Amino acid sequence: MLVSRRLILGASGTLALPGILRAQGTAPIRIGEINSYTSNPAFTLPYRNAMQLAVEQINAKGGVLGRQLELITRDDAGRPQDAVRLAGELVNDQKVDVLAGAYLSNVGLALGEYAAQNKKLYVGGEPLTDSMVWEKGNRYTFRLRPSTYMQAAILAEEAAKLPAKRWATVSPNYEFGQSGVRWFKQLLSAKRPDVTYVGEQWPALGRVDAGATVQALEAMKPDGIFNVLFGPDLTNFVRQGNTRGLFERRSVVSLLTGEPEYLDPLGDEAPEGWIVTGYPGEQIDTAAHKAYAADYRRRFNAKPMCGSLVGYALIQSIAAGVAKAGSTDVEKLVEGFRGARFDTPVGNCEYRAVDHQGTLGVFVGKTALKGNAGVMTDWRYIDGKDLLPGDDFVRGLRPASAN
Repeated sequence: MLVSRRLILGASGTLALPGILRAQGTAPIRIGEINSYTSNPAFTLPYRNAMQLAVEQINAKGGVLGRQLELITRDDAGRPQDAVRLAGELVNDQKVDVLAGAYLSNVGLALGEYAAQNKKLYVGGEPLTDSMVWEKGNRYTFRLRPSTYMQAAILAEEAAKLPAKRWATVSPNYEFGQSGVRWFKQLLSAKRPDVTYVGEQWPALGRVDAGATVQALEAMKPDGIFNVLFGPDLTNFVRQGNTRGLFERRSVVSLLTGEPEYLDPLGDEAPEGWIVTGYPGEQIDTAAHKAYAADYRRRFNAKPMCGSLVGYALIQSIAAGVAKAGSTDVEKLVEGFRGARFDTPVGNCEYRAVDHQGTLGVFVGKTALKGNAGVMTDWRYIDGKDLLPGDDFVRGLRPASAN
């Protein structure tokens, strides 16, 4: 492989080009990506694969601004302090042009703060908390994925159609979970003033006592449960809930559960009839998605996951923002990313100028069993722009200094 097209992957990677070539106009555009590869591999490893695929495809077509893209990844192990340290190393030692990544919302907030303090463009792929681009938003931070507000909005719309009036919530006790519960309750109450909230459970991320959590929820006697648990916490919660009958004759609305990273591990224990957001990748039959999925399978001999879609779209969005900016100067990049439009396997998206939020959409549907596996059924895709509040609402939350 030509040295100018080499991907740098992992902390042990070496520089693709000697420093003398960095000063030339043909030097690669360097993307420094930080993520929780060891602590959350089910999502982040497919994500990294798809980033690699997108870089290879873009470079094969000539790159961006006549320059190749170069990807350098680092592992934050899910720790905000490590992410900030690695950001400093990528910016100061590796001289990256753009920072990207993060899986957990608290890590994304830490990187956003670093970007603001150091005036470096940061594009968050996965972190979902709204404060990343609203209350704690800044000029240098953009976010790709549909946020907790966007996903809670469609789930609240579906929940409002249910007969359930007494709701309980269960969520990991950190930024993402707190944001998800806040918006679901606020948005559902706006649609259904007759609902009440009979209790909350806030287990620590990665340390849920599923038996005790299920017992506490059962004692609340809710008609409906809003769940924000994911990963191994979700698996343990579902197993204990199935065993103890928690979900019988109750409505369950669940954020992210339809993503194969979280649904596949449940196997034949997957719940049926939950209303979920997720990614029904194997069922999407549009030409663009089928071509992307085929390329991914050929390259990695695996089906694309939700993380794959996010990683692929992230690189496409960065390429579009840099192209629109016409430069890697940071202030020009900010202006270039504002309003930048980019294609993804699920449709055309943009970064809104008002808050730097991407308009990647949301798949919503229900869980079902197909053979011995959980799947999404009765699903539909909602364009992200249709799930976001108006500009005046955002301006009331976003600091003036973020402009």
